Amino acid sequence: MKVNADRSVCIGAGMCALTAPAVFDQDDDEGLVVLLTEEIPDDRHEVVCRAVTLCPSGALSLENDPSS
Repeated sequence: MKVNADRSVCIGAGMCALTAPAVFDQDDDEGLVVLLTEEIPDDRHEVVCRAVTLCPSGALSLENDPSS
């Protein structure tokens, strides 16, 4: 599974970084999402899915990685 973050849609609410801090952070300038990794390990799927669902702007999305 891969996660995508559209910084042009992000409003800096920070729900992603609070929910899955091993995967998401926020930049220092505008507080916008920063991906720490695109490839999501199996043990992080549930928490990343929760973060995507909680994103108020819809800036986060998931895609299945056909190579995995």
